[in-house]
Amino acid sequence: MTTTDSIKTLTDWTNKHIERMTSLGRLNMRLFEQLAIRRMDAMNLYLEHGLRLMQLATEAKGYSDLFKGQVEVSKELAERMLAEGKVALQIWGEARDEYRGLV
Repeated sequence: MTTTDSIKTLTDWTNKHIERMTSLGRLNMRLFEQLAIRRMDAMNLYLEHGLRLMQLATEAKGYSDLFKGQVEVSKELAERMLAEGKVALQIWGEARDEYRGLV
């Protein structure tokens, strides 16, 4: 093997690894963006929940109405957060498959 062949082999090897690292970086950025969006959506749900509880506290006619309203609002929040969790798990599952494809 000549020096030219060695340099060509090294260049090809380097280019392949740079492509893989670039693909990994893109995958990481896409995953981060998707998860950041989901996290912001979850934070919005919590803020909305807090606002609804405040509104409920000011509009409730008695403790019984307040308690029933809190239960309903909290149940809705729990269901929505469960749905958000399922979406996040789906994103992680897709990312896992893409990471496996890189290896």
